[in-house]
Amino acid sequence: MNGEERDRGILSAADRAYLRGEKTFTHEQSKRNAEARIRNRVREATIDFMLLARFLKQKDREQIFQKHLDDPAFHNGVRAALSFYYLGCKEAGLEFEHVLSPAIRKAEEIYAVNRLGKTATVDLTFVVDVDHRQSTDDVADRLKTGEPVSPPALFSLMVDGHDVIEQVDTFRIRLGVDTGYLDEAEFVASLADHLDATAVDSDDQYAVIRR
Repeated sequence: MNGEERDRGILSAADRAYLRGEKTFTHEQSKRNAEARIRNRVREATIDFMLLARFLKQKDREQIFQKHLDDPAFHNGVRAALSFYYLGCKEAGLEFEHVLSPAIRKAEEIYAVNRLGKTATVDLTFVVDVDHRQSTDDVADRLKTGEPVSPPALFSLMVDGHDVIEQVDTFRIRLGVDTGYLDEAEFVASLADHLDATAVDSDDQYAVIRR
């Protein structure tokens, strides 16, 4: 995921380096400018999807996905994009169902016409059940005592900017937990990279991230 040579997408190489913490700015204004540039690029890219959905030829769309069916990075990118938009809508107070439902209906209608030569009536139910479990402070306490935590739990601490992240040098990771849109090994490697640390497999149940 990191250090790869890829063509420019929404983000430039400099944008990617900044988000990964590999690039810093001497002046605060330069940092704010970089963040504003990234926000604007995401907005403009999102609006560009209207053009892609309406005018990109079916053969081109199919090639994009068929060519990368076996590419884990592409799969993870699709999942991450959906997660990004879901979280953004949720934080802004916009019900994701109001975005997702009409999008799926339209896609199914287009697919039915293009592939089957038929019209389609789409019955869609969108339900999300959320069970909020341990607090970030509870996870932090476990790290301090050397107890293992799941990859998503450690990620939550990093997103929260919890002080324990800078206080602990060794992180025991419990494996066999659903990590969402990333493969578990990739998730652990990504966490280690963001912590500027090294991931070491210990056994089938645990991994260790050590600075």
